Amino acid sequence: MNSFVFLIVSIVFEVFATSALKMSEGFTKVWPTFCVILGYGVAFYFLSLSTKQLPLSFVYAAWSGLGTILISLVGYFYFKETFDILKIIGLFLIILGVVFMKYSNVQLK
Repeated sequence: MNSFVFLIVSIVFEVFATSALKMSEGFTKVWPTFCVILGYGVAFYFLSLSTKQLPLSFVYAAWSGLGTILISLVGYFYFKETFDILKIIGLFLIILGVVFMKYSNVQLK
């Protein structure tokens, strides 16, 4: 399977786990807590597979950045959190950063 597919699967499970983290209410709810453990376990497994062929710096930038963007959308649509222009600008800058990480070939000496 392609390393980018592993990375996408990892991001989806990270977002699933983080959403369940909020619903677990401090690990006091059983099913959401189980989903947190399962979700992060699967996310880290596929994250490790993606690092076999992709640079670690890009993998982590994409995983954390795209996860942040998706979790922000989950927060807005599901948890009814607020969204303002500064958050939108911040999310755009995260996307820009991930793109820069992917296409950067500059070697520092």
